[in-house]
Amino acid sequence: MKIKTVELVVSAVRRSQYPTDDKPEYLLIGRSNVGKSSFINTLVNRKNYARTSGRPGKTQTINFYKVNDEFYLVDAPGYGYAQASKTKRKKFGLMIEDYIVNRPNLKQVFLLIDFRHKPTNDDIMMYNYLKYYKKPVTIVATKIDKIGITVQQKQRNTILEELDLVVGDDFVMFSNVTKAGKEDILKKIEITL
Repeated sequence: MKIKTVELVVSAVRRSQYPTDDKPEYLLIGRSNVGKSSFINTLVNRKNYARTSGRPGKTQTINFYKVNDEFYLVDAPGYGYAQASKTKRKKFGLMIEDYIVNRPNLKQVFLLIDFRHKPTNDDIMMYNYLKYYKKPVTIVATKIDKIGITVQQKQRNTILEELDLVVGDDFVMFSNVTKAGKEDILKKIEITL
């Protein structure tokens, strides 16, 4: 798949603001600072299209990026950000839950997990939550370039063991530095369009 165009269509906080053109949607979800913006920038071949931040908890809306006028990459606020107030975390949780449960356009969830660490309780909870609602999930292990090649298989096994993937869900190792995994993600989107 060749990415020709990308456009941030809307930053939504409620369902009434979601796009109404019925194009397929691919949700990107993960902890704050897991690399969702870098993931988007790598997929769409733009350096700073989705703004990256050194400060976690920056995304506070559900952002709909229209790609090739064919589908949306949907960037949700990161979870597990300790500095966010309890009220704000609850608001984000309800916003994401409403999207996941009630959005018929949702084709696939890309759950981003930092490859350098074991999945957190939040990661495991999010995966189980998505499985409860029977959403197809691809685990995207980000920042693989930061781990030595000799340790990668062991780390991959640890993550798979912790998450206990169900049959049909995928695991992709991804790096925005080396572009590893990019083609796998684009293929996954292409076959579900």
